[in-house]
Amino acid sequence: MTSRQLLALAAALCAAGAQAQTSKADLDSVQRAVHVCASCHGENGNSSKALIPSLAGQMRDYTIRQLKDFRSQSRSETDIQAYMWGISALLSDEQIEGFADHYAAQKPAAGRSTQPRLEAAGKAIYDKGLPGKGVLPCKQCHGDNAEGAAGFPRLAGQRADYVYKQLQAFRTPLRPHGVVMKNEIAAMTPQQLKAVAAYVQSR
Repeated sequence: MTSRQLLALAAALCAAGAQAQTSKADLDSVQRAVHVCASCHGENGNSSKALIPSLAGQMRDYTIRQLKDFRSQSRSETDIQAYMWGISALLSDEQIEGFADHYAAQKPAAGRSTQPRLEAAGKAIYDKGLPGKGVLPCKQCHGDNAEGAAGFPRLAGQRADYVYKQLQAFRTPLRPHGVVMKNEIAAMTPQQLKAVAAYVQSR
């Protein structure tokens, strides 16, 4: 995020914040700033970049939690903290909820199948877990089709490179929240993590 982009976002949020808000679902307060997000996350929240997540269709509660984690600087992957810490520092709770509402309402792009054999291995883990290692099925939290549920994020269609990188991050202090994920992936091998990432990309 360049200084110019941060200034543009700040100006847009200040201008929009001056408008009367009728409800938290009213997205007028964020529409002027959405184009800044689109420069990384893609138009309508569908990312075209391997290591940047799509936001379209993402669970509202999850998006709110992540933006607040960035704002408090408790989520701190080193390659994105300079961008997301800077952006989120400008956001009020109301604006965060506005962004979450906006992206939850966008239509996600279709999944992409690129490695059928690896995806098949990932599907087995996603659907059945790894009983011998005490790993639960991913679908118990993320939904039968990786569509997400409540505070658990939508994974369907996320790029495999991004998902794999985040699974690795859960093994570090960089993602302090997500105790469930930390426990579940502790016994998984890198190849098993890659398989799950490939599978959810294909959904």
